[in-house]
Amino acid sequence: MELTLLGTGAPAGLPRPDCPCAACAAALGPDARAATALLLDGALLLDLTPGAAFAAARAGRSLTGVRQVLLSHPHDGPAVEVPAGLPQPGRVPDGRELTLLTGHRVRAVALDSPGTGYAVTGPEGQRLLYLPPGGAPAGLEGPAESYDMVLADVVGRPDALAKLRAVGAVGPTTDVVAVHLDHDVPPGPELGRRLAAAGARAVPDGVTLVVGAYEEVPDVPRRTLVLGGARSGKSVEAERRLEAFPDVLYVATGGSRNGDTEWSSRVSAHRERRPGSWHTVETCDLVPLLEAEGPPLLIDCLSLWLTDAMDAAGAWDDAVWAERGEKVLRERVRELTEAVRVTRRTVVAVSNEVGSGIVPSTASGRRYRDELGRLNAGFADECEHVLLVVAGQAVVLRG
Repeated sequence: MELTLLGTGAPAGLPRPDCPCAACAAALGPDARAATALLLDGALLLDLTPGAAFAAARAGRSLTGVRQVLLSHPHDGPAVEVPAGLPQPGRVPDGRELTLLTGHRVRAVALDSPGTGYAVTGPEGQRLLYLPPGGAPAGLEGPAESYDMVLADVVGRPDALAKLRAVGAVGPTTDVVAVHLDHDVPPGPELGRRLAAAGARAVPDGVTLVVGAYEEVPDVPRRTLVLGGARSGKSVEAERRLEAFPDVLYVATGGSRNGDTEWSSRVSAHRERRPGSWHTVETCDLVPLLEAEGPPLLIDCLSLWLTDAMDAAGAWDDAVWAERGEKVLRERVRELTEAVRVTRRTVVAVSNEVGSGIVPSTASGRRYRDELGRLNAGFADECEHVLLVVAGQAVVLRG
């Protein structure tokens, strides 16, 4: 089954008309995108958009063989003119199946938002799922057979992928292609980086893909360290890397700090950002979690873990530090990094980068700064991906 993407952008296209934002200003050449529309085997058109016939011609395709046009979502603005020779667009009721004379079977998938998703099975059995902008499947039950390809609003609704992964509808060999791309993420390398972390990719308008060809499926990194200063956006970056996966275990190392209202406000803000399917545990005992089988771990953060470890080692007291504290702490860090090395779980860890600031005025402060630098370096050695977040921008250090 061949799929030609006549457009891959949001309904308003990219760049948006008259939008002055930086992402729209950079959306030039292959990064410019028309509204998403898909042509399957020249016979089935999913979503009719302005200029579809010209888009098909630019891609070396024709709409003359289209036997069915299906719409996936309500279209704002004036009605789109139907090119001569095309059948009138329609929608399939949720749960119903349509069989074309070409041998394609199209089943309507119910969503949690206005619109309809379409599961298409080709004449030779390849399976494709197409979801409209802002949509995620509703009422999924598992286990489900994996699709060969999924086209979805990965940036706007990463939880749709998480739901599909939870029931097995998206598996390791599923080719996930991001469509309905808008100006939420700068186009180019940054878009590619974010999508790859979700196991997805973007392609330019006009590309033809073969459903069932898996060589382009991104390899999701298993261990990632996200570094950054205060309010740099490091926690947001870490959470973003796992929001397309189900049942994430969020490991909070800072505790509740009873009586500290400012700290409670920080904790609440973090909780409100997390998907509802995630679970939270408050602990600094990381080694057993890394050694156990289970869903992905998001550890936030290593700097607070180090504070707890230094408390336990008596590291703030110079005499204790010289006598045994340094040795005890080194052993704790070694156990942690070895657990990261052998873990089979997907891990994203957050830590502060404090070595570039003002030199602390106390010996204990300088000790903490030095030990955190050593911890970060040791942890990074065991990770496939290492990022440094500065002013909300992620700089790739490794991977």
